[in-house]
Amino acid sequence: MSRPRLVERLAAPARVTVVSAPPGSGKTVLLRSWIGQAGVAERAGWVPVGRGERDPQRFWLSVTGALRQTGPGSVLVQPLTAAPDLDGWAVAERLLADLARLDERVWLVVDDVHELGPEALRQLELLVLRAPPGLRFVLAARHDVRLGLHRLRLEGELAEIREPDLRFTVAEAAELFDAAGVQLPDAAPLVERTEGWAAGLRLAALAAAGHPDPGRLAAEFSGTERTVAEYLLAEVLDRQGEPVRLLLLRTSIVERVNGELADLLTGSSGGERVLQDLEEANAFVVGLDPSRSWFRYHHLFADLLQLELRRTAPEEVAALHQAASAWFAAHGYPAEAIRHAQAAGDWALAARLLADHWPGLYLDGQVAAVHELLAGFPAGVRAADAELAAVSAGDELASGSLEAAERYLGLAERAPISDGRPGQAQLLLGIVRLLLARQRGNRSAVAGEARRLQAMAEAPEAAQPGLGQDLSALALISLGNAEFWAARSEEAERHLEQGIALARRIGRPYLEFTGLVYEANNEFFRWSALAVEHSRQAAELAERHGWADEPAAGLASLTVGGVLTWQGRLEEAEPWIQRAERTVRAEAEPSGALGIRMARGLLELARGRDADALAAFQAAERLAGCLAEPSVGVLANRSFLVQTLVRLGETERAEQALAALADQDRDSGQMRIGLASLRLAQDTPHEAIAALAPVLDGSTPVPGPAWLAQAFLLEAIARDALGDPAATGHAVEHALDLAEPDGLLTMFLLHRVPGLLERHARQRTAHAALIAEILGQLAGQAPTPPAGPRPPLEALSDSEIRVLRFLPTNLTGPEIAAELYVSHNTIRTHLRHLYAKLGTHRRAEAVARARALGLLAPSPHPGPAARAG
Repeated sequence: MSRPRLVERLAAPARVTVVSAPPGSGKTVLLRSWIGQAGVAERAGWVPVGRGERDPQRFWLSVTGALRQTGPGSVLVQPLTAAPDLDGWAVAERLLADLARLDERVWLVVDDVHELGPEALRQLELLVLRAPPGLRFVLAARHDVRLGLHRLRLEGELAEIREPDLRFTVAEAAELFDAAGVQLPDAAPLVERTEGWAAGLRLAALAAAGHPDPGRLAAEFSGTERTVAEYLLAEVLDRQGEPVRLLLLRTSIVERVNGELADLLTGSSGGERVLQDLEEANAFVVGLDPSRSWFRYHHLFADLLQLELRRTAPEEVAALHQAASAWFAAHGYPAEAIRHAQAAGDWALAARLLADHWPGLYLDGQVAAVHELLAGFPAGVRAADAELAAVSAGDELASGSLEAAERYLGLAERAPISDGRPGQAQLLLGIVRLLLARQRGNRSAVAGEARRLQAMAEAPEAAQPGLGQDLSALALISLGNAEFWAARSEEAERHLEQGIALARRIGRPYLEFTGLVYEANNEFFRWSALAVEHSRQAAELAERHGWADEPAAGLASLTVGGVLTWQGRLEEAEPWIQRAERTVRAEAEPSGALGIRMARGLLELARGRDADALAAFQAAERLAGCLAEPSVGVLANRSFLVQTLVRLGETERAEQALAALADQDRDSGQMRIGLASLRLAQDTPHEAIAALAPVLDGSTPVPGPAWLAQAFLLEAIARDALGDPAATGHAVEHALDLAEPDGLLTMFLLHRVPGLLERHARQRTAHAALIAEILGQLAGQAPTPPAGPRPPLEALSDSEIRVLRFLPTNLTGPEIAAELYVSHNTIRTHLRHLYAKLGTHRRAEAVARARALGLLAPSPHPGPAARAG
């Protein structure tokens, strides 16, 4: 079949082209295809080198004969006959003389050049390096040969086609199967399994031709297929000496191997050199790192080696796996150690290894790896071992099944504990209980488990003393998250900041990632400008470490989608909320799922899809029943639910929903806003104003400016209904004051009063542009994206900018003062002015605002501490 991408490379103007790849890679077929397609058959001399060719005379007779078969060579090259004293060096010199007058291009193609002996290779090198410009060489080999071509490579006269280039693409494989009359539903899995190896694909095509289920055959195709095994045995394994063959067989049990491990498994030495030689020989051995210390075998070759090991030495297999397990465990590769203990059938060892390493694997975000390792245990083993049952509970939590997690937790608490390991079992149970309480939204349980876990980790007889700081970070972040959902925002902020800082210091990016997500949620609830910034930081960590499908990543998406929704940027919000819906499962994160359903409801409500919004708010209300304690989102959701019922004209149901609440909840700021909406629909504006009064005077707080702006807008509607234009204008201006800084437009979509806004625009207002944007969106126009961060309220002085540029560091106020040679009081004065001008209240907010404004160019003379920060 035609492979144009490779044929083009063979047509390159280089003097020498080397095609180097393992047997069966399609080298010979490619070269013959190129000769035919390029139309150079009369100008290309083909020299096939026989296996184990050691006779230079025979080789040079073939070269001379091949060149004489070309048009130009038939005239220039003198015939050569065999003779006892025929010398290869003399032949090479004679060919150089004959071809000196060559004035057109001729190719000498030498296939299997690696079979030549050392003397013939040196003679060929002479011809290559001194050949006239018209003579080009194409050399095909199973591995690189010593021909001194480095100078040509430096001069750009050497083209190379290697094994990765010869691998078949999915499209090429599909074409190959079509040519064989085989229709595969998808060639990609077979290409991945064969690693694009031409011979493997060709053998698979032959086996699939006429097969009743070609797709199944392709899916199950392996190196143990008879034709593949015979090919690899003959072309690779049987060509190796006994020591190399032994190394290949015994190391085939591992997915990757280095010299030290190879020596252990063979009971010999020099394994690294053997592996490097095999890689250089293209013997289906692949290097995995630049230093060429780690290697793996081609998938099909590994299949064959494992089959051959089971056939020739079945009694050795379990012992080899146990030896590999011990080596990987001792060198810090727990997952591989566990897999080899499982392969050896040593379930006690495998369970102990997993129990010992699960806290570290979890804290590194390797929940998928843990799930895979647990799947390697028989179900009975998982349930009967206390430590393994605890790990299974943690796995079920990560998978989103809280009920299954509680079931395994019960088994772990009842199962007998291994001798000498009570501390380890209690440590695992403590971590799982903490995570379960966090996902249930049980703040008091989280606090209790966090204290017990920290005490356990810091005790002198701790099962894993090195985990103290790790568990402290986990406890702080879990506690901060639980406090957020319990509406304890200040406490949540304090614990989350401490937990994130500790996670960064000890190098636990997964904990930092989850902490940033929860911190962003907490900031969004208070409408801090840092919410999106911390969501972005969390998203970057997730992308870098492969955690994009984690529930926490879904919660980060929720924050961004929530911000965009409140800003009225509904089409932009949609994909973020969809991502959160795809990632967060209600049974795994009921609090987070409640927030997602509420965000969906708010988005649909702003679009005018009231029935869809009601369904979403009702789904969120059902989730509220799954929480151990009240959640921060419950009252907000109930307020929206009441407002949606009002919009649907179901005022009686709205009244019933309010009546069903406890007095404390009914008097909350959010529910007063819902009540005001109902009273306006019932044409009782005085009662609406009375409901809103505690919210407007601040005695009943609401979370963030969006809710307060909504309260002022509802007051404006009520005052307008009462015919009080001055009070109406005052209330509308207050609502616009709150909405303008962050572009909070959605409350104007929830309570549509275009006439009121048009009248207000004709009055003296500081928000004419914002009103025009709201009216445009109410008329069906898309909102205008923010043009960029708002500039400081007042220009910063040079001194304030110098202080500002130290804020991203870890320096304290007195340390900044020392760096700038001023007093600490001066620094505090500059900070007060900075916060006022940037419109922020805390150091972290000021840094985020300054970064968005491009004010954080590096200081020209940072001190040592600043550089470290």
